[in-house]
Amino acid sequence: MRRIAAAGGVALTVVATPALAQRSYCPERPGLDTPACIIDRGKVSVETGVVDWTLDRQPDSRTDTVLIADTLVRVGITDRIEARIGWTPFGHERQRDRQTGQIDRFDESGDVSLGFKAGLLHPDGKGLAVAVLPFVTLPVGGSTIGSRVAGGGVLLPVTYRLNDTVQLDATPEIDAQPDEERAGRHLRYSSAGGTTIKLNKTVALSLEAQVIRDEDPDDSATQWLSAASLTWRPKKDWQFDVQSTFGLNGAAPDMELAAGISRRF
Repeated sequence: MRRIAAAGGVALTVVATPALAQRSYCPERPGLDTPACIIDRGKVSVETGVVDWTLDRQPDSRTDTVLIADTLVRVGITDRIEARIGWTPFGHERQRDRQTGQIDRFDESGDVSLGFKAGLLHPDGKGLAVAVLPFVTLPVGGSTIGSRVAGGGVLLPVTYRLNDTVQLDATPEIDAQPDEERAGRHLRYSSAGGTTIKLNKTVALSLEAQVIRDEDPDDSATQWLSAASLTWRPKKDWQFDVQSTFGLNGAAPDMELAAGISRRF
């Protein structure tokens, strides 16, 4: 009888034990920073830029670039590791020579990126969270939207959640960036930082800045950028976003406007 009672007690304990709580959904879009949180094991996040427009005005040219359905898929492999693949299925670029008025147009797909993100500290994104994110790019796209040369890099996302309302972010990055002439690779490094503020249970505002140093042998430059974005999360597995990015110096693109949607399965 004691054995039966003990077995029954164990069964009741198992039934009464709650399942592990699912982590809060943390898409990587929008923003200049990359969050340190990891997708739950067995879960999939599909994050798509429905439309993304960038304006870059230089003394001798104007370039408009539109990306459609730029998509990142993240898959939770373990509690601390996620795999990821990104691809831009369609991009349109319009280049106008300001001196001659000549206009060139290109319609192409972009390159594919592969990588993984490993949570080094607090992979659920709570408190101080740190991750490492190495990646490679495969030159499968066109010569204008794509690069024609394989590249890669590594990010070190850092997130510090002060409370349920305010979160601080920082993302240093170093890359082997394809040259402008597509003949090789060069060093490119950057750092982004900002803060995210929850305005209410479903809406959050992010303000960020970024500096990028590109050591291209033909045209090295330093870009300064600022960005503001809004997210709306009507359900726990859905997010809609808009973002505006502005160049703060002549080397940076003038403006970028984007809108997207993210869904966890």
